[in-house]
Amino acid sequence: MKKRIVILGSGESGTGAALLASHLGYDVFVSDKGAVQEKYRKELDKAGIPWEEKTHTMDLILNADEIVKSPGIPEKSVIMKAVRARGINVIGEIELGYRHAGKCTIVAITGTNGKTTTTELTYHLLQTAGLNVRKGGNVGNSFAAMVLDDLLHPSQATADRIFVLEVSSFQLDDIQQFRPRIALLLNITPDHLDRYDYTLGNYARAKFRICMNQKRGDKFIYNGFDPIIAEFFE
Repeated sequence: MKKRIVILGSGESGTGAALLASHLGYDVFVSDKGAVQEKYRKELDKAGIPWEEKTHTMDLILNADEIVKSPGIPEKSVIMKAVRARGINVIGEIELGYRHAGKCTIVAITGTNGKTTTTELTYHLLQTAGLNVRKGGNVGNSFAAMVLDDLLHPSQATADRIFVLEVSSFQLDDIQQFRPRIALLLNITPDHLDRYDYTLGNYARAKFRICMNQKRGDKFIYNGFDPIIAEFFE
């Protein structure tokens, strides 16, 4: 029997995850509490992936073997409380992409401010240097969509690939094995605290998850002048 993966959310990350999972042979279903954008409807329909909008049908979601959650869905939502009560494993789209990316180098960039600018600049520098680099994550293409493109075009899936990914705290909340070769933490200022029980420490710890799977030889670059990073560094 095929492994059933339910995607919660149909935006760039959700649709990218759905298309990747479908290509890998999983039984995929997409559910979005809001409306599904027209371009994503077309992509899902073309791939033959069933989807629903403006509702979450519990019976179709809670029979999942695994759930890929949009970073915008809070743990306090009705659907996530039901998923957690059922004990279904939950990951994010960048985790799914990482599982199937193969040999490559990941540069992951997070911080409260400046993520997009730093991601764009890093991509520009590496591209100008003539390296095989792509950018995505929280900006541009979803990581899963880029991984799928490589699976569809094996000749371009070389080990020298570099993915420069902007990652938010919400995305980092749902990683398990995601391991960037180089991780950057730019700064931490109070933000999105409604998602973290209005506790700065919870938000800071979410940011520090960017390096939780790194090993000897990997690089963690952080802003040593940032007082909140310094406070929670240990």
